[in-house]
Amino acid sequence: MTSDVQSSYTSGTSTTPLLGDTIGANLLRTVTKFPDREALIDVPSGRRWTYTALNSDVDALARGLLAVGVSKGDRVGIWAPNVPEWVLIQYATAKIGAILVNVNPSYRKHELKYAVQQSGMRMIVALPQFRGSDYAAMIEQVSPECPGLTEVVYIGTASWETLVKGGEAFPASAVEQAMASLSADEPINIQYTSGTTGSPKGATLSHHNILNNGYFVTETLNFTEQDRLCVPVPFYHCFGMVMCNLGATSHGAAIVIPAPSFDGAATLQAVQDERCTTLYGVPTMFIAEQNLENFHSYDLSSLRTGIMAGSPCPVEVMKRCMSEMHMGAVSIAYGMTETSPVSMQTQPDDDVAHRTETVGRVHPHLEVKIVDPVTGLTVPRGEPGEFCTRGYSVMLGYWNDPEKTAAAIDPARWMHTGDLAVMFTDGYVNIVGRIKDMVIRGGENLYPREIEEFLYTHPDVADVQVIGVPDTKYGEELCAWILMKPGATPLDSAAVAQFCEGHLSRYKVPRYVLVVDEFPMTVTGKVRKMDMRATTMELLGLGLPETR
Repeated sequence: MTSDVQSSYTSGTSTTPLLGDTIGANLLRTVTKFPDREALIDVPSGRRWTYTALNSDVDALARGLLAVGVSKGDRVGIWAPNVPEWVLIQYATAKIGAILVNVNPSYRKHELKYAVQQSGMRMIVALPQFRGSDYAAMIEQVSPECPGLTEVVYIGTASWETLVKGGEAFPASAVEQAMASLSADEPINIQYTSGTTGSPKGATLSHHNILNNGYFVTETLNFTEQDRLCVPVPFYHCFGMVMCNLGATSHGAAIVIPAPSFDGAATLQAVQDERCTTLYGVPTMFIAEQNLENFHSYDLSSLRTGIMAGSPCPVEVMKRCMSEMHMGAVSIAYGMTETSPVSMQTQPDDDVAHRTETVGRVHPHLEVKIVDPVTGLTVPRGEPGEFCTRGYSVMLGYWNDPEKTAAAIDPARWMHTGDLAVMFTDGYVNIVGRIKDMVIRGGENLYPREIEEFLYTHPDVADVQVIGVPDTKYGEELCAWILMKPGATPLDSAAVAQFCEGHLSRYKVPRYVLVVDEFPMTVTGKVRKMDMRATTMELLGLGLPETR
């Protein structure tokens, strides 16, 4: 690379220092500063906590954990949707140094057993059942194969009350002593990645990782104690427990739970009734909210900002967020569980183009670079390559898996994300797909995001996803999965080709079009393109997928 070519490397400077606290110490700092401000509101149950009350209930639960022998380094699982007890256990475990293991609410028995065994879980706290999933029955079935799991506590039952009451014999000083023994660099959370191949990997995160990330995500939104954050995203994921919970408590803001799991109407009702200033979500959540028949009947005038993350945001959805939802300062964030999660974020005053065509610029105190996936060398700005990041946010490693850790984090502590990205001259970055999602058609590298953005401009298209499927002639061909707007006539491949005429190169026009009612999704709202690929091949009789 010649000296006059700018490389795809940038670092985030800041006059705001990193926090050196543990999570418990940071919560105490907020409680001292804002004792009477609302900290947690659960709309479904009507329960409300000030920061003083929240800290009191967290300490009572922490003493209960100590009373049954849970101590620093022990793994405690939480298996529940968004209920207040999730927040209580998050901070109670953090105060005593127990490692919280997030269990995906959609897990089935074999997945639960894997998480319990792989993490060495000692205790699990769970809702007995939720939406047809009998958590209690599954725990009972796997327990004989998990001898290390010695304590099971069910939220809303006598076992929860017994746990809390059991801590009454322990003085408040017991929690203080436990906190005094903790380092901010020690592990405090294990989150299992929902990988599409192989067994999930347990990303292990420290106090320092997630407290700082939650803090700087909301710092970027200009958060203060006056903010009220509506949380329709799941607590079990970094979006919920870090960007929401830790982002709010590190600023003295309020956490508002609209429903146990995503419900568009309940979310907007909570924003209206609780006068929320901030709303988070993945694009599909905002699309669902905006497509409600009575969308315009909600008073959303209290909103000023929010975060959209998880997948690319269509331009029209962004424009409606900024105008009709009053979220003029809405921000796009990008990251992954292994990086606590956010590495890049747009600024409150960025224009629509930066908020829809990029994922923002590097976060404070972090470094990013775009490298050639083959050589590992940093590419010039404007050229695609693998997105890598380094800094305080990079996980400690995958729990008990040094081999996979070494494959993800190189000797210089760069986290290799597997995402294809381009860095522009101004340092902003565009994610153009996953290395595995990139479609190679007749030797041409095709990026589904570009095609999805164009098809989304069709007046009858509510949402669209583009994937690659095997083809005997070109190696791969494109297939578009399309959700139609209510009442619209379904599109076929000919109609899509006609719409693309003169706008997209012919090799970028999807050969196959499937009109569907929904996309296969993870519980965090991410589209499972591997599942779409397999389904498409089965429906169209395209044979086995090619590996690359």
